[in-house]
Amino acid sequence: MKHRILVVDDEKIIVKGIKFSLEQDGMEVFTAYDGEEALNAVKNGNFDMMLLDVMLPKMDGFEVCKAVRVFSKVPIIMLTAKSDDMDKITGLENGADDYIVKPFNIMEVKARIKAILRRTGADETEDPVIESGDLKLYKESRRVFASDKEINLTAKEFEVLELLVNNPNKVFSREKLLGMIWGNDYPGDVRTVDVHIRRLREKIEDTPSEPKYVHTKWGVGYYYA
Repeated sequence: MKHRILVVDDEKIIVKGIKFSLEQDGMEVFTAYDGEEALNAVKNGNFDMMLLDVMLPKMDGFEVCKAVRVFSKVPIIMLTAKSDDMDKITGLENGADDYIVKPFNIMEVKARIKAILRRTGADETEDPVIESGDLKLYKESRRVFASDKEINLTAKEFEVLELLVNNPNKVFSREKLLGMIWGNDYPGDVRTVDVHIRRLREKIEDTPSEPKYVHTKWGVGYYYA
């Protein structure tokens, strides 16, 4: 089951970035852009986590946090542009579970979310993992590790890699990969596959020009070995 995360911030570009990144980890993301909208969302929805900005229109994040705590125990991470300790203390006193100071690293945000989900028992389901050599692919969270280093892949890069890893030494033509990953009605051409393979190699291979994971069968296609 996907974790349901509510992201609340009046800066839409920040919300968009967080939403995209969390969805890459297999989470279901909902959004709100002011305090009243956020409070109503929690009243009417069931969330595993709430990312809540402090500076919001209509109701600020502290007010929202305090109001939510009257009826819900949903974990709350406050997002604040201030590094002032009093700002952090106020958030924690109003019932927040954690806080992150802007500007933040999205990897830190994801790490904090996952830590709290584990601590609160919301992350009890085991994430199936595909292991091949020093590569690990976590199917539910869509996380990839190479030599224990996490690799940040896009959704399509993950799907290509997952398909190849699940079928070692099987050569897939570019046309076959395009149809299986993008769909037979995709308007693009096979160069889309080449671009994604190149980006995938740049991320997971130590030497992309001499790949040890994703190989090319010249004139035929790509395979994993």
